[in-house]
Amino acid sequence: MTVVPDMMRALPRAPADGEGSSASQTLPAGAALREGRMRESPIPGLALAPAPPRPRRAPVLCGDLSIRIARDGTWYYQGSPIRRKELVCLFATCLKRDREGYWIETPAERGRIEVEDAPFVAVELYWSKGPCGQGGAPAAGCGGAGQVLTFRTNVDEMVTAGPANPIRVARDVVTCQPTPYVMVRDGLEARISRAVYYELVALAVPHIVHGERVLGVWSGGAFFPLGSAEE
Repeated sequence: MTVVPDMMRALPRAPADGEGSSASQTLPAGAALREGRMRESPIPGLALAPAPPRPRRAPVLCGDLSIRIARDGTWYYQGSPIRRKELVCLFATCLKRDREGYWIETPAERGRIEVEDAPFVAVELYWSKGPCGQGGAPAAGCGGAGQVLTFRTNVDEMVTAGPANPIRVARDVVTCQPTPYVMVRDGLEARISRAVYYELVALAVPHIVHGERVLGVWSGGAFFPLGSAEE
């Protein structure tokens, strides 16, 4: 015995042979509207039309939130670290940046947060094979224009370095110590951890940039200088 659910009985019946083939016989009223036809108005002389789309409401500005991202990538709320990684990863998906700073923005609310350095930290490097070897862990001296470098951040976001996600190195004005970064998305960067930076240095090859011989790495067909070849 075949049991027909109630919801199936409510479906419109396809026209049998000899019956009219008008789509209005088989389409519900809502579908007829989507096809561009007007429903018959219960009031003579009054035409019914689909309601216009509702405008998107701007998020409510909540001011400064008590959230801080430390230089090591730890998130704090009211001075206490947020220990649930799932919650940190959720907040990270709502993170935005503009000329006024960093924000956590949802469709309903928007609040500014404090970021000491970069909002993310690149904690692991994945190397895809170039013209000199097999894929897997990075190997010293195995650089090349064909290789692809992918970083995992502290919130488990994967970023592949390339023209859209460049690597840059900033230097301290006093100590000249390098601090490397990789662009994650929409102006949000990840600071490359020291251990990962040493892996990049192992992959560095010489290249001429603006007439200067520098050391750097290739990824996605782009070259990213790490420092002078004379250092």
